[in-house]
Amino acid sequence: MASHPATFSTGQSPAAAVDALNVADDAQTIGALPDDVVMETVNLNVFYGDFHAVHDVNLSFGKNEITAMIGPSGCGKSTVLRCLNRMNDLVPSARVEGSINYHGQNIYAPKVDPIAVREHIGMVFQKPNPFPKSIYDNIAYGPRVIGMKVDNMDDVVEEALRGAALWDEVKDKLKQSAYGLSGGQQQRLCIARTIATKPDVILMDEPCSALDPIATSKVEDLMLQMRKDYTIIVVTHNMQQAARVSDRTAFFTARPDETTGNRTGLLVEFDRTKDIFANPHDPRTEAYISGRFG
Repeated sequence: MASHPATFSTGQSPAAAVDALNVADDAQTIGALPDDVVMETVNLNVFYGDFHAVHDVNLSFGKNEITAMIGPSGCGKSTVLRCLNRMNDLVPSARVEGSINYHGQNIYAPKVDPIAVREHIGMVFQKPNPFPKSIYDNIAYGPRVIGMKVDNMDDVVEEALRGAALWDEVKDKLKQSAYGLSGGQQQRLCIARTIATKPDVILMDEPCSALDPIATSKVEDLMLQMRKDYTIIVVTHNMQQAARVSDRTAFFTARPDETTGNRTGLLVEFDRTKDIFANPHDPRTEAYISGRFG
């Protein structure tokens, strides 16, 4: 793929930055890729009816790594994330072209069951969404629905809550409503509910956007612990969060259509997080992370 070698000097003016953003707006810079790839997108394009929402995204997600997807609103980050476990199937007008390979198998192949896909690729949403059930039944729900063979559901619940660093806080009130938990606890409960079905990959769509700084810190610490057992892909608008927790970062931007006003999401740069933030290769990446646009 074509790359754009230009970078900004630290003293470049904002006007020069804007001019540089107009150069080769379809160019992608792909840096170091993971050695052990769990998932990858190959020429991923997403449409909602006639609207081309995401254009030619090529990403590789490594085993036991956290990958952050950053970029301004409307650049397709969450759309790409939802494609990774076929959540966009629930949108009647959505159409996906290209392929998304999970351990080498295209999850959009004709005979692949999307429900089976979601057993292996779990998702945590932007706002905590506990079920109107007890804490215990929130965790047990997934294993029961998929018919997971378990010797003792109590052990499954405890293991999931320990995995989400929540057990010590709720072990004496498992039969109480999940709605009685704080926002941060509810989000960790949703993470526990996700890992109860033992997925391989966990998708997180801005998991801390509704949380206060203390709860956010707990979730970030949890993500770093979970990396030992899972591949994690997170969408975040918090660049400091991406820098703190992720191994690799993908930066997206959006190209407006002058006729319709719609914005098509584009992958600009994908590399190790330390390189994205310290030495980005594309001027659009540097402009975004330095606050010149977005």
